Amino acid sequence: MTDEKAAVAVVAGLMALAARTAPKAKGVDTIVVRELGAKDLKKLAGTMVAYGKKQGKAFFLRDAQNMLASDACILIGAKGDMTVGIDCGGCGYATCAEMTRERKKRKERTTPFAGPNCAVRMADLGIAVGSAVKTAQIHNVDNRVMYTGGSAAVALGLLGKDCTVAYAIPLSASGKNIFFDRTM
Repeated sequence: MTDEKAAVAVVAGLMALAARTAPKAKGVDTIVVRELGAKDLKKLAGTMVAYGKKQGKAFFLRDAQNMLASDACILIGAKGDMTVGIDCGGCGYATCAEMTRERKKRKERTTPFAGPNCAVRMADLGIAVGSAVKTAQIHNVDNRVMYTGGSAAVALGLLGKDCTVAYAIPLSASGKNIFFDRTM
C-alpha cells in the first residue's frame, strides 16, 4: 500500500466519524455509515453498471468507472422512515402517522430509494454527508458525492434493510482528480 492510499484510509475513518457525530434532529441518530474495501467497491460498481444498462442511464456507467478507480468509499445513509414526530408536512403528508401508514402500504419498490421519507431525516443525511466531505476536503482527498453509488448500495443492502436513502462518496488521492474530467 502506498503512503497516499494509507492516508486515504485514515481520512475515510475520519469522514465516518464526522458523519456519525454530525448534528441530528432531536438528538436521535438515524444515520448509517460504512467504509467499503476493494471487494465491496467492485460489487458496488457492478451493480451500478447493471442498473445503468437496464435503465439506459449512462451516468451510472460513468460513475461505476470512477468507483473502480477509487482508493476507498464511504457510504452514508439514513433510516428515513423514522419520523421526528413534529407533523411538519415536509414529506408531503399532513402528519408523521399518515406518512408511516403510506410507507406500510407500499409493497414493491420501483425506484432506487424507498419513500416517502421524513424530510427532517433527509436533512440529517445531508448534514452528515456535508460533514464527511468537508473532512475529505480539509485533508486534500478528492471525492464526489454520488447518488448512483448510494442507490446501488441500498439495492445491495450494504447499509442494512432499514436504510431508505444513501449516498456514496468515493475517495481518491492521485496527481489529478479522477472525478473532474469525466466523460459519459
